[in-house]
Amino acid sequence: MGGKEFDFVKSAFDENWIAPLGPNVTGFEQDLEHFLKENCHVAALSSGTAALHLALILLGVQNGDEVICQSMTFSASANPIAYLGATPVFVDSESETWNICPVALEDAVVDRIAKGKKPKAIIVVHLYGMPAKMDEILAISNKYEIPIIEDSAEALGSTYKGKSCGTFGTFGVLSFNGNKIITTSGGGALVAHQKEQKDKAIFLATQARDAAVHYQHSEIGYNYRLSNISAGIGRGQMLVLNDRVKARRAMNVFYADFFKEVAGVTVFQEPDDSFFSNHWLSAAIFDSKLAKVDKQRVYETLHKNNIECRPLWKPMHLQPVFKNAPYYGGAVAENLFSSGLCLPSGSNLSSEELLRIENVLKELFK
Repeated sequence: MGGKEFDFVKSAFDENWIAPLGPNVTGFEQDLEHFLKENCHVAALSSGTAALHLALILLGVQNGDEVICQSMTFSASANPIAYLGATPVFVDSESETWNICPVALEDAVVDRIAKGKKPKAIIVVHLYGMPAKMDEILAISNKYEIPIIEDSAEALGSTYKGKSCGTFGTFGVLSFNGNKIITTSGGGALVAHQKEQKDKAIFLATQARDAAVHYQHSEIGYNYRLSNISAGIGRGQMLVLNDRVKARRAMNVFYADFFKEVAGVTVFQEPDDSFFSNHWLSAAIFDSKLAKVDKQRVYETLHKNNIECRPLWKPMHLQPVFKNAPYYGGAVAENLFSSGLCLPSGSNLSSEELLRIENVLKELFK
């Protein structure tokens, strides 16, 4: 917490706005719109998953449709496709940004069209805060007239060529879960480019209640709005967002400096100056053929010392629940999963904690 969150939460109590609407909700949406720029319109929602679900609905995805999705991601990127009875078509990553591979993406689009199933949308994920190769991806989207949904749940504060992640596609998705760059304890947002899209999302997120004096519903609705109290936390967090990004990026530099002389270890960083990552999580690849210590030993040693680390996301095409879904590409995502670890990356790690991490790693790689 940054320190100002309670002031906004207190105002919700003082003004008796204990509901899924109110001044904090409106203010939080405006704060996000100002931060993202690009004349976007933001609808604050109960989760990033809810935002992705609504984005698919707004794009007309229905039972029997197909939606292309990056395979290297958390399951929340793919689950809403299944909510609608549609089929996810998973695509491999490229090795520079770890995000959806433009070559494999176009292969997938061409093949699905040839099979008579033109995808209704493409879900691109900015993994661990790293922007995807949006120029190439947008070119494919425009060429085949397939809209893009940007899963920017991990990428608030990241930019590609100076433009905020989440503002490139037809829709963007943000998350404010407890582990994100800023939090509302649980929450998310849908980013749109037209006010009508935002209004429609809010309508659907508020049980799709028609404009009538009685309770009337002509469409299926959802209970997806963010509470005014949670939005108050979000407003306080927005005041320290830039500080959080700075802290996460400093963690990435910490690991890059440590491992720069260590053979076989590569810290995940931007390919060039077009990419600006918030480095929500810092990750590294441990080459079992070149590194003195493999991924598993690093994992076990850190945990033995009460220092948490985790494997990278297990690709969706390897998940049992999606075992029958189509997949396009090679083994980039699989290799990343088998050799990569997410390292401690918290915005509030103390100098003493950093020294303890450094000493354990020094002992491990000496």
